[in-house]
Amino acid sequence: MENNENIEEVDLNQLMKIRREKLEELQANGQDPFEITKFNRTHLSQEIRDNYDELEQKDVTVAGRIIAKRIMGKASFCTIQDSTGKIQSYVSINDLGEESYKLFKTYDIGDIIGITGFVFKTRTEEISVHAKEVTLLTKSLRPLPEKFHGLKDTDLRYRQRYVDLIVNPEVKSTFELRSKIIKEVRKYLDNKGYLEVDTPILNTIAGGAAARPFITHHNTLDINMYLRIANELYLKRLIVGGFDKVYEMGRMFRNEGMDIKHNPEFTNIELYSAYEDYNDMMDLTEDLVRTVAQNVLGTTNINYQGTDIDLTSKWKRISMIDAIKEATGIDFEKIESDEEATKVAKEAGLEVEGIVARGNIINLMFEEKVEATLIQPTFIYDYPIEVSPLTKKKKSDPRLTERFEIFIGGREYGNAYSELNDPIDQYERFKKQVELRDAGDEEANMMDEDFINALEYGMPPTGGLGIGIDRLIMLLTDSASIRDVLLFPTMKPLV
Repeated sequence: MENNENIEEVDLNQLMKIRREKLEELQANGQDPFEITKFNRTHLSQEIRDNYDELEQKDVTVAGRIIAKRIMGKASFCTIQDSTGKIQSYVSINDLGEESYKLFKTYDIGDIIGITGFVFKTRTEEISVHAKEVTLLTKSLRPLPEKFHGLKDTDLRYRQRYVDLIVNPEVKSTFELRSKIIKEVRKYLDNKGYLEVDTPILNTIAGGAAARPFITHHNTLDINMYLRIANELYLKRLIVGGFDKVYEMGRMFRNEGMDIKHNPEFTNIELYSAYEDYNDMMDLTEDLVRTVAQNVLGTTNINYQGTDIDLTSKWKRISMIDAIKEATGIDFEKIESDEEATKVAKEAGLEVEGIVARGNIINLMFEEKVEATLIQPTFIYDYPIEVSPLTKKKKSDPRLTERFEIFIGGREYGNAYSELNDPIDQYERFKKQVELRDAGDEEANMMDEDFINALEYGMPPTGGLGIGIDRLIMLLTDSASIRDVLLFPTMKPLV
């Protein structure tokens, strides 16, 4: 294998050497394509196909990358690819003249050219452009990988997305859908009266989530700062300030592991609505996802990685404790003490070393025994207080909080609360988080004195929701990995 790779590298270097020599010859003859600053094309390939009856025998000017070429003596065919698709061109020595045709024959796959000519159909009924003039606009100095489409090394596709998009143009549809999904999410919230806002990405405190932050340094202030892990605490400050409905969609940064669901930077949306609670957030979430799917895909019944997902029917709503009971038969309503909860967890085969609180064990039991079974859209609500430091307690059981998460296909898509607005309670919970942090938990919340200060001015009862936009896009585009929906996912450098 190593010898074959060496041979391929030698061949690649030779091909690149030949292409550079062609460029040097063009430059020596005063025909440097890189000196061209503009090219006036009149039509895209899809426009020509869609409007053939109107354009037949009429002149057009197109431009794109050569992806196929067939030389037949004094006449040739080439296919170019633009942003909307492909179109064939017939090129002959009679139309171009001897010198221009000779030059055309030297062009390589991957070169970008402009073609002026009239629209016609070949004998095989293929819509084409009969070239009158061909202009080399950009010389491709590196050959395209011929077997890229069948390449199993997805790592290369992610690293060189530009090549992936050239040779696998169908990949573009995922990112076109991504753009449409994001627009529809914004449109939905705008129509519901939410105001889109911007909050800082550089924070002096990493708050709003349990996550390990990226740390940087501000030279002028001589302080460490953090790339935001969430925008929750800033958005809730705005609710204090008098905005009733706000949202922000943007990049978050978490210094965590990487897998098919996680990238160190990702797109998230958080929204907050005064005078509402987590039940209202459930209603909004269900309607939002269903509306976006219908408007983008034209259906609310989708297939994700071979599994049919029904977004149309009423989504299941079940408490975490009831979901555990339903899946395992274990009823934590009857398990009161930390010791008994630990004993039950061990009997169920869970690794509970270092976990002492009943609430943490309930959460672990759910993650290990229930989460993967939640295929159809499901709201899991009433989380233990130990894992919900920013959430209101349930009146009926202060060990639980008014929080839910959304699960589809065994995967979490969003998180929502009846937001904690009691500054005294919030301060005490922050103190417990600080204790965990001091004990070595790098994901525990930091103390945010200014946020406590804001709550002391008074925040109305508020419902809040966060949705992982990348995961939602994965679901609606049937993409297996988060890297499939990020144009440039984080990759370890090769050197």
